[in-house]
Amino acid sequence: MQEICDFHIHSIFSDGELLPSEIARRAYVLGNRIIAITDHVDDSNIEEVIKAINKASRFISEFYNDFIMIPGVELTHVPPESIPSLAKRAKSLGAKLIIVHGETIVEPVPPKTNSIACKCSDVDILAHPGIISEEDVLNARENDVFLEVSYRQGHCLGNGHVAKLAIKIGAKLLINSDAHNVGDFLSPKIALSIAKGAGLDDDKANEVIYKNPRKLLEKIEL
Repeated sequence: MQEICDFHIHSIFSDGELLPSEIARRAYVLGNRIIAITDHVDDSNIEEVIKAINKASRFISEFYNDFIMIPGVELTHVPPESIPSLAKRAKSLGAKLIIVHGETIVEPVPPKTNSIACKCSDVDILAHPGIISEEDVLNARENDVFLEVSYRQGHCLGNGHVAKLAIKIGAKLLINSDAHNVGDFLSPKIALSIAKGAGLDDDKANEVIYKNPRKLLEKIEL
């Protein structure tokens, strides 16, 4: 079985339903070998969540020899102007991966969230960015911000638009689950279906599923 990565998963530390240990087990048996726990944070809970995820990641590393759980966060519905300072703060607290909750078409995310996130080199992934503009995709490319093609219901409605612009402009894409419960995890087969559903051909799907995760790991120095 081919092995995949999933860099956007939520646990009981925010609005997910599962403990990190169950997430690890369920993801592992489906073929994931590197995942990130990226719970929702803003200024009110950033310290506590990062501390908890780091503790969980260290625990998992003691018992899995061929599986990595990366501690991360998703900056969610925060004032856009706060994104650069919160991203920097999260990294200083021990988060290895910074996601910004993008302007999905199914939630009232503040305008300019995509724009500011794509200009911030401390942001690693812009999640489900909805009807993102060409200018924002260009900035994502220039600042090495990966754009997410999402498995999550509702958020996935912008996948085709995001993929089309990213390919046109040369920004990097990732397939992520945005998992919250037991039915949300990726397998290689599901990841391929998501890629094809977003309009990617076989070569581009292979790049996004298997090659771009390695580029992200290089960026975050893992």
